[in-house]
Order: sequence, then structure tokens, then C-alpha cells
Amino acid sequence: MPHLQFELNFTPPPAEKQAFAAAAKQHFAEIMSTGTDHIGITFRCYAEGDLVFGRAGDEGSIVFLNADIRLGRSAEQKRRLTLAILTELQRRWEIPEEHVYVIYTEHDGPDFQLSDRVLPSWRTGEDPLHD
Repeated sequence: MPHLQFELNFTPPPAEKQAFAAAAKQHFAEIMSTGTDHIGITFRCYAEGDLVFGRAGDEGSIVFLNADIRLGRSAEQKRRLTLAILTELQRRWEIPEEHVYVIYTEHDGPDFQLSDRVLPSWRTGEDPLHD
């Protein structure tokens, strides 16, 4: 279950968060070659001064993405996902690319557990909730 944790120093309206989450899930599924039903997304919204990112300077919106994903994705897939997320953030909320930091943490499939199953290790084109 990929878990995409977005930390923002601003608070978008709920409808905007939902629309962004839907786009992020779709990008993840297409780029990372998997289904969407097991993708978890959280938003942690803070005050403007609560996030600090050196290259972003002292003002403006900042976004951190902590992405917990299953092992096996290529560096190219991770880069493509990063660029897709950067584009979504710019398009929806005008976040400069230099104000975004993406961190990937990789786990084997059994590190992701749901009520009815343990996820398998990742393989191309799989959909772990429907395979």
C-alpha cells in the first residue's frame, strides 16, 4: 500500500485536496504500474512558518512528499512520479518546483498490511487487491 504523505504549509479547501489526491493516485498507478485501490494519501497542513526548506527561502508555499512504496520500482519510475507530482502542485496551487521536496522510502510488500491481507512484493502490472 503506497502511502503518499503530503506536508503543506498552507491548507487547501477539502474539494481541492480530494481533486489533487485523485490526480496523484492516477499518476502513481500509471507510472508505478499498479492499481489504485490500495493507495493511501494523507495531507498534513501546517501554518506558513511551520515548514522550513532552505532552497524555498523564507516565504511562499512549501510541500514535502514522504512516499512509502514497495521495493522494485526503477529510478526512472520514481523520477517520472516526482515530475508528475511537481506538475500537479504547480498547476493546482502554483507551488514553485524549488519549494517541493520528495523523499522515497522503500519497503517489501509484507510491510504493508490491510485488514484482509498482507500485500505481496511488487511486480509490474499488478493490482494487489484484485489479483
